[in-house]
Amino acid sequence: AANVAYEIKTGKAKIEELQASIGEAASEISVLQAKIEETAASVATNDADLKAATEIRTQEHADFAAEEKELTEVVDTLTRTIGLLEREARKGGFALLQQTAQAGGIVQALRAMVEASVLGARDADKLTALVQQAQEQ
Repeated sequence: AANVAYEIKTGKAKIEELQASIGEAASEISVLQAKIEETAASVATNDADLKAATEIRTQEHADFAAEEKELTEVVDTLTRTIGLLEREARKGGFALLQQTAQAGGIVQALRAMVEASVLGARDADKLTALVQQAQEQ
C-alpha cells in the first residue's frame, strides 16, 4: 500500500511537471508564431519593395537607352557635319556658308547647305532642332 501511495504521489508530481512543460511549450509556440507572422509580413513588404524597385529600374533603363540613342544620333550628326564643313572649307566653299551665316543665322546656313546638297535633310533637321534648343536656353 505504501508503494502504491508513493507511485500515485510521484505520478501526480510527474503529471504536474509535464503540464508545466506543456504550458511552457504552448507559450513558446505562441511567441514563435508571432515571429513567423512578423517575418512573413517583412518578406511580403520586401517583395513589394523589390517589385517596385525593379519597375523603377526597368523604366530608368528604358529612359537611359532612349536618351543614349538620341545623344548618339546627335553626336553622329555633328561628326558628319563637322566633316562636311571641314571638306567645304578646304574646297573654298566655306565663304558662301559664312556669308549665309552672317546674313540669316545658323539655321539659314544649314538650309543653304541642304540646298547645296552638302548636308542631308535629316541631319539638317536634327542640327536645326539642336541649334534652336540651344538658342532657347
